[in-house]
Amino acid sequence: MTHRQTNTARIAAAKSGFSGSSAYRHEKDASRPSEHKPARERRRPDPLLAIWDSEIVPMLKAAPGLRMVAIFEEMSRRHPELHAGVRRTMERRIRAWRALFGPEQEVMFRQVHEPGRMGLSDFTDMADLMITVAARALDHRLYHFRLVYSGFEHAHMVLGGESYVALAEGLQNALWALGGAPHEHRSDSLSAAFRNLDRDAREDLTTRYDALCAHYGMEPTRNNTGVAHENGSVESSHGHLKKTLEDAVLMRGSRDFADLAAYRRFIDEVSGRHNAKFGPRIDVERAALRELPGRRTADYEEAIVTVTSSSGFVLRKVFYSTPSRLIGHRLRVRLYDDRLDVYLGASLQMTMPRGRAQANGKHDHVVDYRHVIHALRRKPMALMGLVYRDKLFPRQAYARAFEAMVVSLPARVACRTMVDLLALAHDRACEAELGEQLTQDLDAGRLPDMNRLRARFTPNAEALPEIVVTYTPLSLYDELATVFTGVAA
Repeated sequence: MTHRQTNTARIAAAKSGFSGSSAYRHEKDASRPSEHKPARERRRPDPLLAIWDSEIVPMLKAAPGLRMVAIFEEMSRRHPELHAGVRRTMERRIRAWRALFGPEQEVMFRQVHEPGRMGLSDFTDMADLMITVAARALDHRLYHFRLVYSGFEHAHMVLGGESYVALAEGLQNALWALGGAPHEHRSDSLSAAFRNLDRDAREDLTTRYDALCAHYGMEPTRNNTGVAHENGSVESSHGHLKKTLEDAVLMRGSRDFADLAAYRRFIDEVSGRHNAKFGPRIDVERAALRELPGRRTADYEEAIVTVTSSSGFVLRKVFYSTPSRLIGHRLRVRLYDDRLDVYLGASLQMTMPRGRAQANGKHDHVVDYRHVIHALRRKPMALMGLVYRDKLFPRQAYARAFEAMVVSLPARVACRTMVDLLALAHDRACEAELGEQLTQDLDAGRLPDMNRLRARFTPNAEALPEIVVTYTPLSLYDELATVFTGVAA
């Protein structure tokens, strides 16, 4: 059109690079050729014409949350003549209807995150990873801490449920590994820890959580109940952490770990590699964190128990054995997520693994045969009907041996032999070696022979070193009393 201002239509068209006929046609109608096409019409009858306004739209208005597949299945049930090819047509039309007439949806507001401002805590179940420890399935969760700005992560294995003790231990481990504390800490309202608690217990739990945050100078906040996306910076990273652990397990070549310590080291190593990738951002955030206090605060619960005549105590539906010398004494117990510290007064007496009640609500037992072996020697038949007999055996080989002896020997002989085996393991400190020998005997179809086993695990007197003690002559002490005088230089 610029050329047309000073030239004829044909010359202006030539300068613009198209034909003269196109120039004349453009002067008559300046619209684009694509705008001249008629609207596309349907090429087949509408399969939803009879049911869309009368049935589908009322369903969408009455129940906005209905899934498209549920609507299609209901329409197929009402109208068998509808074929499967209509499904995609119905889904597209429902999607378009909801875009025009559907309810308002929740809006996510992206936030500007400041260094050192917020840290998040949450728990995630790890059943899908199928981890085993010493060939036994490990039922556990991970406590997961994350800084929003830098992406620093810390994972802590939790054997029990989502409790205050697990939160306190995991959070403090994360803060001390980080070297500082954020200004604000957000959790998911500790909903799992609140479950089945009365009002006083909930208030006590809230008080302890607030005191924990106050110890590190953090402001405690909680997202609204049931609104998981408010904790999204840690919720979304659960999946990434699990996939990273899954990849590491596959590259490791085995899901079995020798003990819990080895599995914890594995988790720390995976978390450390993740944090190394965000080193510069973490360094920036560290500079904005609060300084840590001089010490950690309590990450355990305390309880007072009394040792009964059964040489143990019951706590949280679990029986724990103790040395019989503590019968009748009141003990102070500190409950951690994975262990118990038992105190008599201010003296630490022992540390034992923490047990948990069975899923059906029945009591469980944590028993150390060393605590009761002296009494079983005097009452071996007590083993036959012992409530915690299955938990008394330190290894599977001992349980197999007892089962085999009960089948083949009189009950009295079987119980006496089993007690002698436990006593031998205790006296000679050969629990593992004796267990291996029992496994070999049972696999070969032999019952334990106490005379042979005693000879096998009794120290050989001829193999003991002969120690010769040489005494210093007393006359040498007289020389020490002699005073030598010399010429002064």
